[in-house]
Order: sequence, then structure tokens, then C-alpha cells
Amino acid sequence: MELNYKVLGSGPPLVVLHGLFGMLDNWKTIAKSLSEEFSVYLIDIRNHGRSPHTDSHTYSEIAVDIYEWMKQMSIPKASFLGHSMGGKAVIQLAHDFPELIDQLIVVDIVPKRYSGGHEDIIAALSSVPIAKIQSRTEAQEILAQSIKEPGVILFLMKNLSRQKTGGFQWKMNLPVLASHYTEQIMDGNTLEESIEIPTLFIKGEASNYISADDIPLLNQCFTEYTIVSIEGAGHWVHADNPKKLLSVISEFLG
Repeated sequence: MELNYKVLGSGPPLVVLHGLFGMLDNWKTIAKSLSEEFSVYLIDIRNHGRSPHTDSHTYSEIAVDIYEWMKQMSIPKASFLGHSMGGKAVIQLAHDFPELIDQLIVVDIVPKRYSGGHEDIIAALSSVPIAKIQSRTEAQEILAQSIKEPGVILFLMKNLSRQKTGGFQWKMNLPVLASHYTEQIMDGNTLEESIEIPTLFIKGEASNYISADDIPLLNQCFTEYTIVSIEGAGHWVHADNPKKLLSVISEFLG
């Protein structure tokens, strides 16, 4: 699969994977700072951004996508950072292809099944008559009828693109993401063996995605890990406290 990517800087390779409904540009600001010490590769996960749309969306498939991409890029090994859905993707990669990873950073997610939380967003996106709207403003107004957080609306609107032939389309593969949300995206990782790669879990202080109840699971799945909480941050750690996040990442990667 020919994944869309962007590279910034030079140095040891660091690959960054975004979260659900996101795209590589979500982490561009962080990548610019890290690019002073690393070659930072920002990737659009399948069914997101400018990467190919497929009929399925599982973490095992995403891991294979990254494996094939690294072979295409002639990158034998790299450090990886994944946020939310991207965090589960890099966990699966570390399990399935451990030889590809030096160090692992997982931002505000653990390899368990989550109960959901994005259903309202999926419903709001699906309510936009994408083939009929005449402007970005129209789409934004429709989303605002059910989504009350302006920041979430602006984040989602980054997915709206104008077609060369006229009209609009979503960059993400909304039908597939919606149909795979409950059973695949929210599901836990399939891990048959413990991951022995040095791993840093970064938690947003105000987020409930990682809790003390998850420690037994992490002890079972990882032989070497630490958890750092970022003050003043929720699930969107890279937006809420980028300065502290960068400090923690740089310290871990050495």
C-alpha cells in the first residue's frame, strides 16, 4: 500500500501515527520541533488523509501497512510514536514486527477494548449531505447542530476537501470507519506475547483513557514501560501542552 507521508528534518528515524479522524498534519507542529534531532516521518493511516481507502480497518492490517512502507522506504528500524488509534496501531506493530522498532511512545491509549465515545461525531459527520453542500460554511453549520465544541468541529473540518470536478468530499473513508468503529477500532489489541521494546505511555492528566485500573494489563503486555502524566492536558495532549510533551518525548528518546 502506498501510504501518504511527509518527512521533516534529519537524524535517526521517528515515525508518527495520528488518531481517529485525523491526518499527518495534526502532528506537524510537534514534528517540526523534533526534526531538529530526528528524521520525523508523519504518515496518514489507511482510510485517513491522502492514504488509500480500503474496505477494512484493523490494527493487524495497519501494522502490515507500516511494515510494507518501511521496506519501500528502506528504513530497517525506527522509533515510533502513536496517538490514540495510532497508539494501538504502533502497539500492534511492536507485537507483530518487533524487529522494526527501537523505542515506542504511546500517547493516551492502552491496548484494551474501549466502550466508545465517538458515536455522536460519526452521526454528525454522516448527517452532512456531502454530495449536495455548496460551501465549507454549510458543512460547518450542520456539524455545529450536534457538536458543541468548536475545537472538535475545526478538527473535523480539516477532513473536508473540494473536488476538482466541483463539490466536496471527506478525505477520510467515513463509511468504513463508521462500520468498523465498534468491533475493530474500539477493540483491544491482539497480543499473544509480551512486548519487550522500551515503551513510554504518555497520559493526559485530565483524560480517562489511561487509569490505575490499566496497570495489570500493561504489566502483562509490556516487560519494560513507564507512564508519564502531562499536566493541563486532556486526550489531545499534543494540542493542550505541546511544550511539556516535547520535553518528555526528547528525554525518553535520548
